Amino acid sequence: MVLRSGCKFGPVLVWFRLGYVVLLWLCVTHLRCARAETKTVVQKDAEFDVTYNDTVTSDNQTIYAFNHTVSRNKTEGIRVTVDVLSVGAESSPILFVVRQKQAVLSFQVPLILRGLYQRKYPYAHVGRTLCQPPTRSLTETQYFFVDVSTLSSLGTHYQLRISRVDSFTLHTDKKFSFTASPSQPQYFKYVFPDGVDTVIVKVNSEMTFPCSVMSIQDIQCPVYDLDNNVAFIGMYQTMTKTAAITVQRKDFPSNSFYVVVVVKTEDEACGGPLRFYPLRPDELIDAGNRSKTLDVVVSPAISSDVYVMGMLFCLGIFLSFYLLTFLVACVENKRMHRRREGLLNPADMSPAETASLLGKPGVTPVSPYEYGSFVDNASTLSSEAITDSIASDANYRYMERSLESVAGRSRQESLSSIEEDDYDTLADIDSDKNIVRTKKYLCVSDLARKDKRVLSKKYQIYFWNIVTIGVFYALPVIQLVITYQTVVNVTGNQDICYYNFLCAHPLGNLSAFNNILSNLGYVMLGLLFLLIVLQRDIIHSRALDRNDLNALECGIPKHFGLFYAMGTALMMEGLLSACYHVCPNYTNFQFDTSFMYMIAGLCVLKLYQKRHPDINASAYTAYACLAAVIFFSVLGVVFGKGNMVFWIVFSVLHILATMLLSTQLYYMGRWRLNSGILRRIVYVIYTDCIRQCSGPMYIDRMVLLVMGNIVNWSLAAYGLLKTPNDFASYLLAIAICNLLLYFAFYIIMKLRSGERIQCMAMVCILFTAVVWGFALFFFFQGLSTWQKTPAESREHNRDCIVLSFFDDHDIWHFLSSIAMFGSFLVLLTMDDDLDNVQRDKIFVF
Repeated sequence: MVLRSGCKFGPVLVWFRLGYVVLLWLCVTHLRCARAETKTVVQKDAEFDVTYNDTVTSDNQTIYAFNHTVSRNKTEGIRVTVDVLSVGAESSPILFVVRQKQAVLSFQVPLILRGLYQRKYPYAHVGRTLCQPPTRSLTETQYFFVDVSTLSSLGTHYQLRISRVDSFTLHTDKKFSFTASPSQPQYFKYVFPDGVDTVIVKVNSEMTFPCSVMSIQDIQCPVYDLDNNVAFIGMYQTMTKTAAITVQRKDFPSNSFYVVVVVKTEDEACGGPLRFYPLRPDELIDAGNRSKTLDVVVSPAISSDVYVMGMLFCLGIFLSFYLLTFLVACVENKRMHRRREGLLNPADMSPAETASLLGKPGVTPVSPYEYGSFVDNASTLSSEAITDSIASDANYRYMERSLESVAGRSRQESLSSIEEDDYDTLADIDSDKNIVRTKKYLCVSDLARKDKRVLSKKYQIYFWNIVTIGVFYALPVIQLVITYQTVVNVTGNQDICYYNFLCAHPLGNLSAFNNILSNLGYVMLGLLFLLIVLQRDIIHSRALDRNDLNALECGIPKHFGLFYAMGTALMMEGLLSACYHVCPNYTNFQFDTSFMYMIAGLCVLKLYQKRHPDINASAYTAYACLAAVIFFSVLGVVFGKGNMVFWIVFSVLHILATMLLSTQLYYMGRWRLNSGILRRIVYVIYTDCIRQCSGPMYIDRMVLLVMGNIVNWSLAAYGLLKTPNDFASYLLAIAICNLLLYFAFYIIMKLRSGERIQCMAMVCILFTAVVWGFALFFFFQGLSTWQKTPAESREHNRDCIVLSFFDDHDIWHFLSSIAMFGSFLVLLTMDDDLDNVQRDKIFVF
């Protein structure tokens, strides 16, 4: 019965409950409307430069009405400054809304700015500059309103002040000082004067921290002037003590722009410490005093005439080397012409000239140093003495090739039909190869036994391989740096590239044209060196074609393939260095160094090839080793910073490679790396060190290799202990140190063997040494460094020093290209004194 009654009255209860809910909703709505009706809105006519102290609650809202006259020919800024004086306002902040004719600015106080890891920093004192909409009238009265409201039921006390910024417009070459903080950013307007198309905006501060940002933005509202939005538009840089941005009129249709300076909430972006805080959700952190005093000045950049002068200056320097080379070639050609005429009329020649033209020293010395006395006395011998010396050749024992057989050899055979592998093993003299190459005193003739055509073909591979490598390397590099420059231009993030911003002259889409132009010297001087080598190659080939005695059997064997490769590498270094300077940073620094490794390696190989033509490394082996070096360079740049495991592995490999190369050089390749190597090492130690103490058989080679091992072991220890951040430069230093060591050894041994250095080679050596000294001075000026943050790198920036166009690094480019060209000429001419000396009188060291 009860259940039936419940079912009977069920629908009535449902409708009753629904009506109760509707009634309750209507009551709540009525109460809210009544409360809203009781909320007080007060509008006040306000004035500039007056501080308003007031209290705001959820029940009242205050509107401040301002009006001011704006002029089309004069722009003045308006500054809104707000302070919250009540404690605990973070839970219910005050909302300020500034309503203008064409813009709205809103912010809350306390202002909450976020840092890394969602840290929150409250600021109770806020200052903002209002964006000024343009006016077309000569004068116009504009109104704006400041609405103040909050949802807090408790009263919150605040101060409001609206003031004019008299120095809102910046003037050319006039410094202006101001103070900024994270909650009080500053920005100013600059208008391009007539006749000025490019300016450089410089912001400086004596304070390193707090970290700040300088931005260039177009004249439009809103202006992005907070740490969390300053990167949304325009160009920007982080800064510690200095920042500089070059601005072009063509990028701003209104012929004016804003200079915005924002102080960041944290210093991590500028390389500063990141303070440790306990990271609790929604915890507010007191940032302390982060005010910073700065100076801003806008100066005109260089004119188009300076660009023209800079390009003409660059071309003039390097074209002068072409002119100088042409004059030297004319003088040399005239001198050789006189010598040929003297050969036809020997009665008109001096005894010394006759001796040099005969070019046939008389004896084979029994030690590598007796030859020096012959060279020293050769210039004073009379023609009769030389004749007697030539006649007495039969009394001395030395092996000489039959010149008749050499002259009768057919030189018309196609090089394409000769395979290097058919000759490289020297199968016809394999029985005495070990004997010849392990003699105590080796002559060049002992290591110049292979067919000249085969060796010429072998060394030409160096040239063709480096051309191929250069093409395949340069094309993606060019594509990548163009992408880098596009990203910089589109995003405006100038922290991507490490320029010297105080001397970075744009041209088109390039941000630092002067740093690119200064690399022209590498290309032009590399091409000049190729022309010089080509001229020598042609002369030598003609001498071989007419079976000239000196070309066939005298002097250092002439193989020009490595010289061609060196000239090509110098040109590629110029191209890739220019690509690197399109947007220099740590990710593409290998573009600037890869062919430096190539040049250092090729120079070492050329020095070794001079006296070891038969046993020099093949192009494939050499480039494979250089590829391994570049591979480690990339690994070091990416993983080497502070990674001890990488440094241990690299140092071990460095030492092992040094030991293997030392063994290869000491035994002239007459050893094998196989399973019996340890047994042979123990045997040598037992026989030469324990059973009897005997000195090294090849003393000179041992001295070089011991010095080389000391240098390389020291460099390996330095890298392991210091772990330098710039691994690419560290690796380049290893290559240069080994090259300089070998070059110094070569010069010392050359003089010690009684050989001499001709005047031209000596001039090249002295000139190159001086230029290298000045070049290194400018290199170590360090105008920027990608080992630090972009802001810290800009502290090293300096003004231009030559023609207001080139900076210190550009001078390094000029001088280093000249010094490399001079170094190549030294390698090309340093053994010209041996052109008339038979190869079995030229000693190997």
